[in-house]
Parts: sequence; structure tokens; C-alpha cells
Amino acid sequence: MTIQTRIEDQPKAPKPQQVAARTNPDEVRHDWTKDELQALWDLPFNDLMFEAQLVHRRWFKAHEVQMSTLLSIKTGGCPEDCGYCAQSSKFDTGLKASKLMEVEKVIAEARKAKDAGATRYCMGAAWREPKDRDMDMVCAMVEGIKDMGMETCMTLGMLSGQQVHRLAQSGLDYYNHNVDTSEEYYPNVITTRTFQDRLDTLERVRNAGINVCSGGIVGMGESQSDRLGMLMALANLPEHPQSVPINMLMPMEGTPLGMSEKVDPIDFVRMIAVARIIMPMSVVRLAAGRELMSDEQQALCFMAGANSIFVGEKLLTAKNPEADKDQVLFKKLGIQSMPAHSCPSEKDVSARA
Repeated sequence: MTIQTRIEDQPKAPKPQQVAARTNPDEVRHDWTKDELQALWDLPFNDLMFEAQLVHRRWFKAHEVQMSTLLSIKTGGCPEDCGYCAQSSKFDTGLKASKLMEVEKVIAEARKAKDAGATRYCMGAAWREPKDRDMDMVCAMVEGIKDMGMETCMTLGMLSGQQVHRLAQSGLDYYNHNVDTSEEYYPNVITTRTFQDRLDTLERVRNAGINVCSGGIVGMGESQSDRLGMLMALANLPEHPQSVPINMLMPMEGTPLGMSEKVDPIDFVRMIAVARIIMPMSVVRLAAGRELMSDEQQALCFMAGANSIFVGEKLLTAKNPEADKDQVLFKKLGIQSMPAHSCPSEKDVSARA
């Protein structure tokens, strides 16, 4: 049975059979339209999951999930006004600002994470952008963790061209800079920087040869159209982000979004599936919000193509499932850890097509 015949009788979305006819597990596109994404979203749930599995199994081992650990290396005191973030100095959340951690302590924490099964170590600092004086310590962290054989990721806010160059020289594998939501809804969440500021930093990172990690947050009051707009913005970049974290908002007391309503579980799974289909070689990370998800919802997310998670008790300032709970779930599902440096690249398309 073809993709076209499975959905040709569906009344929703403009010409869904034409959309589906262009969905090819071997194809990597950068010209997705909102109508096409809406047509995917509107597929019957089982069909959407099936299409996502076809794409996922084309580029990844079906039962491998990449394990990352995230450490806040500088907490609180950020001058940005991101409405979801407890680390903003604009909001009264009770979080005290801290100084940048010492290099040796960060490397010691990374060693613990490696021993616990993590293959990628992510470090976040609550800055609008790093100061040049901080770059020596930041780069030393990257170099020390790479010497342990782990992949490295940093999220430090906006970066200048020189700062990107220094991180590239230190061997940084990934730089995280989320677009958060659609360009249209973005001003409702953040006013201290623009959507274009985010894209400019991603361009600098990409041009320096560092892998891009960029995704968004679901549950900030945005519409379904905004959620698809966020995915479309990422999928239509010159190169897909190598890592795409999809976060479910963890409401933080004292922030403007602290009383947001919970996201419908099936809608969240649909987000994962659409992300997998339109960015076939990206690692799709089931990021913040797992603490609020049932085992069944997480299992559906993995079926939809999520193949990366954070392990460890915290994600910056938010709770994360305990390691024992994750191990029990992974054993039930037959999930194994993805080895480091095993993700495909768009450069592999011609070789594997």
C-alpha cells in the first residue's frame, strides 16, 4: 500500500495526497511549506507514526537512543526576559545567581556522567552572550571533556564570530541555541532579542563547522500553527540542525509562563513525528518535560522518532526523571545507548541513497 492511497480520502489539509507523494525517506528537503506540514499533522495518528518510523529506520538504528547530560555551569542572573526561564533576572523566582564553575569541577561532573552512561555532555550558562574573558575557561572545559572521549555541547547565548571561532578551535562538537517558537509568536515570549538574532548565531555556528543543536518549546500558549512554524523554520535552514530538542514547558513559579496549561500528550507525540519526517537525519531529542510524561507517552515519542534524551536529575533548573526510572523504562522497551559520534550527516545522503 502506498503513502498516497493511505491518505487520499482524508478531507483535511489541501491536497494531502500530493504532500504525501513527496515524502521520501531517502530525501532531505529544505523547502517545506506550512500546508505540507499541516497535511502531515492531519494524518490519522497510526499513519503518521508509520511514516515517521519509515524515515527513522532509514537513517538510525531503531532501538538506539543517544544519552546526554546537561550541567548548568553558570546559573541565574541572566538579563534576558525569556518568559519560561527561572534564570532571568527580570523575574522573582528565588533563584540566586552563581559564578562560572571551575574547569576542574565541570570535568569531574562530566566523568560521573560518562560513568553513568552518557555519551554527550552539554553545558549551559545563563548569559545573553559570554564575555571574552570567560572564553578561556569555557574552551578549557570543552577540551578536557573531549579528552575523555565524550561529545561536547555548549549553550551560552548569542556568540560573536570570534567566539564561535574559539569554540571551533577547542573542538566543540555541538552548539545549542533554540529558536523556541515560531517567528510570529516569538515576541510574546521574549523581547530582549529577536528571532533573527537567534538565526544569526546559528549561521555563525554552522559556518564555523560546529554541529547545530536547535529546537523549541511546546506549551507556551502558542497555536498549533506556531508549533509547525517553528519546525518549518528549522527544517528550511540551509542545513538541518544535527540535533533538534523538542521541549515540553516545565512551568516555573515566578515566570510569566508559570501557570501555563499542560500540552495534550498526543499533540506532543505528533510534534515529534513531524520533526522526524521533515528532518530525517537529525537526532530528535525528547528534552525537558519528561518528568511530566507517563511511560506510555515516552514510548510513543520513541516510536515517533525521538532518539535522544537527557539523563541526570536536573536540566539546568528543571527536574528530570531519575536514572533508575529511565533504566527500568529502557529495559521494558529494549532501548540501548547510541554510541558517540555515530549520527548521520546530510553529506551522507549521496553515499546512502
